[in-house]
Amino acid sequence: ISNSSVNAFPLLLLAGSSEAHLASKGAFQELDAVSFLTPHTKSAYRPATLDAVSDSIHNAYRSAYYGRPGPSFVDLPANIIQGVESSSSTHGRAGLVPSPPKSSAEETALFRVAQLLKTAKSPLIVIGKGAAYARASESIGSLVTQSQIPFLPTPMGKGIIPDSHPLNTASARSTALREADIVLLLGARLNWILHFGAPPKWNPSAKFIQIDISADELGKNAADPALALHGDIATVIPQLQAHLSTWSYKPESSPYTSRLLAAKEKNLATAAKKAADPGLPMTHSSALSAIERTLHSISPPDDGRIVYVSEGANTMDISRSIFPVSHPRLRLDAGTHATMGVGMGYAIAAHIAYNGIGAAPGEAAINVSEAVGKPGRKKIVCLEGDSAFGFSAMEVETMARYGMDILIFVINNGGVYHGDADDEGRWKELQDATLGSGDSSKGEKGLRSTSLSFGTR
Repeated sequence: ISNSSVNAFPLLLLAGSSEAHLASKGAFQELDAVSFLTPHTKSAYRPATLDAVSDSIHNAYRSAYYGRPGPSFVDLPANIIQGVESSSSTHGRAGLVPSPPKSSAEETALFRVAQLLKTAKSPLIVIGKGAAYARASESIGSLVTQSQIPFLPTPMGKGIIPDSHPLNTASARSTALREADIVLLLGARLNWILHFGAPPKWNPSAKFIQIDISADELGKNAADPALALHGDIATVIPQLQAHLSTWSYKPESSPYTSRLLAAKEKNLATAAKKAADPGLPMTHSSALSAIERTLHSISPPDDGRIVYVSEGANTMDISRSIFPVSHPRLRLDAGTHATMGVGMGYAIAAHIAYNGIGAAPGEAAINVSEAVGKPGRKKIVCLEGDSAFGFSAMEVETMARYGMDILIFVINNGGVYHGDADDEGRWKELQDATLGSGDSSKGEKGLRSTSLSFGTR
């Protein structure tokens, strides 16, 4: 529930409870879940009758889906679950919840923002996962093409515009943040991921323009509510383009752009050197780069046939720059909460969303190259740190039970962030010290509580 709320993911939670007529009597596993979860969800319902279930679920879906997405809860007492419909039962509202209404921004605010953007010497567009959820890739691509403003995708904003786009500043992130003077935030929040919009990571004089569906988000941290545009991103951006008219930034003549390009070249060269490291054990960069080359030789990023799920401290951070994506909603990571253990669940959800449950009847699970040949089908690839994988590894059984052909790579980096030893002998010495059977004269402290194995770098 917390993960859904913080990430603005729509979630419908259904749970059972003890019989309604036994409330306050100490029934089996009795808990007033509605009162407990009401402060943490957008809505919480307990239908009083079987006929009311349909309306409760319909309302919960709508609440989770409309406005800023989040979790909704429906509590189903045992007497409702075990109830039998009467011949006169009605089902309330049926059918799909319609798409949320799309709101536009105020014209005066649009004019003010457009005038400010035209004065920028070092502009930057930050693209967040809210823009991916809003299905705004077409309008954002049009804005970048028209305005020629460099852009920076957040981890799950990658692919809204292809990572290969020349105006992508992801490889020069620190330089872009340090120098940007006018920043347009598209479905991105000034939280810890973006350093709250504060120095020293950001230019102290930077002005932030927010476009967000949630009015509560406008003006947070370093943002100025007077510069905010409240509305649906896909609707507001064409409005903003109309106010910008023929104006565009001139990156080819900007010292800011030159510094971004220099930083990109330097950082890409450093990354290429790390990827080519021939040493053993392999580093994160060399191992992940080998995986990337193999997968993309089968299915290039432009095909959009691979969904990446990544979690784990170093594994997630390093893989973000190694695996480019060219289409939106093809990358999931630990998200705003940075929660470890969500990867296997994300992978199952992605498989169901793109491929349905399991293989077709009588059909064996397929590999990456076969996935490329099936229209609409996508291969789900998990890049897992060893500790992150350990949190929910048993979900592999769920994948197997439902015939889900999910490909999982587990990076053995010896625990959280790093291992304690590069060889088996040294690791065993530390293990002996941990167990109290080692040579106490050496003063060994033993293994860290987060250490898993040896043979890593």
